[in-house]
Amino acid sequence: MTGKTHVGIGVISAVALSQYKMVELSLGGLLVCAIASLLPDIDHPKALLNKYILPIKNKAVKTTIYFTLGVFFLLLNFFYLNLKYVETIGIFFVLTGFSSHRNGITHSLTGLLCFGGTFGYAARIYGFKEYIVPFFIGYGLHLIADMFTNRGVSLFYPFKKKNYKMPITFAVGSFWGNLFEGLIISIGLIYLTFKLPEILLK
Repeated sequence: MTGKTHVGIGVISAVALSQYKMVELSLGGLLVCAIASLLPDIDHPKALLNKYILPIKNKAVKTTIYFTLGVFFLLLNFFYLNLKYVETIGIFFVLTGFSSHRNGITHSLTGLLCFGGTFGYAARIYGFKEYIVPFFIGYGLHLIADMFTNRGVSLFYPFKKKNYKMPITFAVGSFWGNLFEGLIISIGLIYLTFKLPEILLK
């Protein structure tokens, strides 16, 4: 799915769940949810987030940049900070650098738990724990949404490399795929137009 569709699914779901008091909704929470919705795709050099991170969109540059970032965080933590979550960020940047799209750690439950756990730990330390649930919503729904595509996701990587998908799938970029994603965005925008102002102004 496209990055826009993933963001739409995450944000729409967060708004819908806030009506049942399952999410404490705020503009900050929606922003976190939107970023988390894009996070699994950082293993792809042409992903939406990588448009702003990578100077050149190819696999070699992606590997080099994320590996270098990972080593930087690890050295920073080793010599100066000594914080577990910073060390974890470094490790996952290194792993992301060598991860292939949908067949690596970012598109797995391992990635969800590790990225989510790291974010949650930092959120509790710095006093923004209300953003933890939106993060898990955005990231988790990205994995579920990609299971509706014909490639599926390596849900149990690195323990199993099998790709899992839903009984009904579509090919990304196909007529039906574009139609399905377009409907999600259109219905979502209509829903948000009516619901979001009402919720945020309460």
